[in-house]
Amino acid sequence: MNKKVILAFSGGLDTSYCAKYLSETLGYDVYAVTVNTGGFSKEEEKELEKKALNLGVKEYRCVDAQEDYYNSCVKYLIFGNVLKNNTYPLSVSAERTIQAQEIAKYAIEVGAGAIAHGSTGAGNDQVRFDLIFQVMCPDIEIITPIRDMALSREEEIEFLKNHGYEMEFHKAQYSVNKGLWGTSVGGKETLTSRNYLPEEAFPSQVQETQPSELEIEFKNGEVVAVNGESFNHSVYAIQKIEALASAYGIGRDIHVGDTIVGIKGRVGFEAAAASVIIKSHHLLEKHTLSKYQQMMKSQLSDWYGNWLHEALFLDPVMRNIESFLTDSQKTVTGKVFVTLHPYRFVLNGIESDHDLMSDKFGSYGEANRAWTGDDVKGYTKIVSNSLNIYHQINQNIN
Repeated sequence: MNKKVILAFSGGLDTSYCAKYLSETLGYDVYAVTVNTGGFSKEEEKELEKKALNLGVKEYRCVDAQEDYYNSCVKYLIFGNVLKNNTYPLSVSAERTIQAQEIAKYAIEVGAGAIAHGSTGAGNDQVRFDLIFQVMCPDIEIITPIRDMALSREEEIEFLKNHGYEMEFHKAQYSVNKGLWGTSVGGKETLTSRNYLPEEAFPSQVQETQPSELEIEFKNGEVVAVNGESFNHSVYAIQKIEALASAYGIGRDIHVGDTIVGIKGRVGFEAAAASVIIKSHHLLEKHTLSKYQQMMKSQLSDWYGNWLHEALFLDPVMRNIESFLTDSQKTVTGKVFVTLHPYRFVLNGIESDHDLMSDKFGSYGEANRAWTGDDVKGYTKIVSNSLNIYHQINQNIN
């Protein structure tokens, strides 16, 4: 029997339990893998490795997937101005899909017999991990101890103590999941329908109180420069904007949505860079895309966000939508000017060689240069013709 198991390892209580249980109870050789999608510093990666090895894993690996994460997913969330329920930039749901793919690739690479993750049976992540594994490596067994045994936190702690492992078992008041495209925050308030998260729950506290100007430059829909500073990859431009905007407490909210398993869920988040970039990108599109491009993009982007959220990233229709979104960005090039304030930001305007708001053709409410008043009279007469017929024929209908 192949006793090599790949464990998706975050270093928290659930995955720490899985590491011990898989090796000491089930007799597996545990290969712990952390996929960094923008949530860990180099120092934190070293701490995770130390923790994993202390738990007795055979091998630990941290996969840096930040650029792949952007290239395969975040880029299209920007192109589509994707906000789930007009609120949430899909910070965690996008991450999990990419993390699962990296783990599946590693499992295939090392010839593992099983993959394990620490998801419970009540959330979205169990579906996201399972679905990716079942598609990418269907012959590899999936092991989920926390879900399958419906373990409580207290049972996990007792097991670890009985097996000689000590860690900081005190549960933080708020659970925080940080990534490139935002940080989720859960706590007792998000388990209710009424209460908002307190100030101290958010990892980024307000440090700046005076307004400051921010200039974001886009090329074909992607962020390439911030305040005149160019970057060799958009990941680092995003991180720059995050550092600047999070200091103002920008991008905080609570998302309420429908989980994959059919219940309502509520989660807090802070996503300073995502909030500023999406709104800035959308403003630039309003100036550079046609009316019908924007209409079609809006519809397809909603589907893209919903299917990503519901673990359907590998469906081929997603590649079709990505092709459309990419093609739509040919003219989305220019600069967006933003003012940052505590807890909010203002979009001041744009500059672009592709700006369709050109006074060469007319100034709204002021002057018409490409048509005459008689042209408009004839146009409205033709357009109104079918409406006139309908309402005259059906004038007695309520």
